[in-house]
Amino acid sequence: MEKVLIVDDEPKVCQLICELIDWKAFDMEIAGTAHDGFNALNLVIELEPDIIITDIRMPGYDGLELINRIKESGSDAEIIIISGYSHFEYAQRAIKYGIEEYLLKPIKKDELERTLLKLHDKIKLKKEKLSREEQINLRLQKDMKKLRSSFITEIRSGEITFESDDEEANIEYINENYHFDLKPGSFQVAAVKIDCDEGYERSINILMPKCIEVLETRMKPLCYDMEIFTEDRTIYCLLNFDRKSSKPIRKSLKSALDELLIQSAPFECVHITLCVGSVINDIKDLRDCFKTTDFAVKERLLTGTGKLIEDVPYRENPVLMNSLLSQINKSMSSALEILDADAVSDIIDSVKLKIISGQTFTGNEIFQLAEQIVNIYLMSMRNNNIDVPGNDQLINDFKSYADRCATIHELFGTLNRTISASLQAIIEKKRQDDTRPIRLAKNYIQQNYMNPVTLEEVSELVGFNSSYFSTLFKKETGINFVQYLSEIRMEKAKELLKETNLSVAAICEKVGYSDLKHFTKSFKKATGIKPNEYRKLYS
Repeated sequence: MEKVLIVDDEPKVCQLICELIDWKAFDMEIAGTAHDGFNALNLVIELEPDIIITDIRMPGYDGLELINRIKESGSDAEIIIISGYSHFEYAQRAIKYGIEEYLLKPIKKDELERTLLKLHDKIKLKKEKLSREEQINLRLQKDMKKLRSSFITEIRSGEITFESDDEEANIEYINENYHFDLKPGSFQVAAVKIDCDEGYERSINILMPKCIEVLETRMKPLCYDMEIFTEDRTIYCLLNFDRKSSKPIRKSLKSALDELLIQSAPFECVHITLCVGSVINDIKDLRDCFKTTDFAVKERLLTGTGKLIEDVPYRENPVLMNSLLSQINKSMSSALEILDADAVSDIIDSVKLKIISGQTFTGNEIFQLAEQIVNIYLMSMRNNNIDVPGNDQLINDFKSYADRCATIHELFGTLNRTISASLQAIIEKKRQDDTRPIRLAKNYIQQNYMNPVTLEEVSELVGFNSSYFSTLFKKETGINFVQYLSEIRMEKAKELLKETNLSVAAICEKVGYSDLKHFTKSFKKATGIKPNEYRKLYS
């Protein structure tokens, strides 16, 4: 089955194309969708689609730039361009890249079907022409990028360990198994961290490819090998170079930062920082190299953005950290015991003020502290026998949001919002749980007011004794049980008096009264007039 990737910055257009065609009838399936050129290119590498349907105008890489990047990546996918623009220049440039299919919006089903059928036949013919050897070579080329990426992932997670002390043997193993061209020498990891103000996230998609291009242009000539990969809003660059080239590498990194700042200047809402880890001379220490880069990324909380951050040492202040965590734990437990959301918020704000006022923590320690506060919140809730829905997801979400924070204020604001949202949801659920018996009782009364409903009967229904239920009912509604039942009956009586010709005696029975005199007295007490007078007034 042929895989199709749909790319358009409007999600509705992607959905329309997905639903417009019976893909199985063409022996095709939707492999994925993307809404900007940058993510589209990542999906092309990851999914290896046979057909790509892409818009011309998008953030990140536009359609034509995306096509160029796709070709450079080694993909031989067939491409259909869709656009609201009928400009001939686009068609001309598309033909230059070997693209023959150009459809105008609004997309017509029959035109798209004809194009897909044509490409299906073309792909089938192309596959038949490829020899087995060519297919193997093509697969190797596509797998090379995946293998290199997997090496980075495995190094960072600790999955790769080096048993040998032989540097050359270790490098040879990596080169053979992960398609690198590394050599004994120095290694360093640089990271371009892109932060942006809320609401301007699309600017990142535009800047990402430009940043990658700057790194490739500046650093590749100085390296034996290099690998660029992205994680959310961070571009990592693994550098392998001659041990004598440390100074030129640093100089080139500074030049890269200058160029990156120029590229980002038109985007006032975007802030770029170049963070550099330690230089190592043994591939066995590469995981530590990544760690020092991550420390540098987190240090921007203290240094600010728009700078080159380097030589950030790993250090801990366990005495100060443990003392502060102990205070937070004690205060948080007390506040959460009574579900005091304001007190929890104040605790988080007070921690932020302590950090700002001069307690000496590194950026990495501040991030760790924020994560520990989330853990303390969850532990305190657990100790108070309060269930926190999706607690693992809460931790993961916070880590993801925290990674996007460039200042202490942003980090602790995110921390406060994360815990506050979770706590408010729990408080609301508890409130609903507490009022559920009342809602059940009110619903039962509204359905059975015409019968001789009693307090004992309703109390038993909701699972409480009558004394406790009577107190709870008045607390939640502001009136006692008998008053509420009477109000429901009176409202129904007024409705029947206005809308029917039933006698007052008949209405008396229909609303649950067996004594006409008592009904009349109750009605007058509620409305100020007798039932017959009410009917005359509203008839």
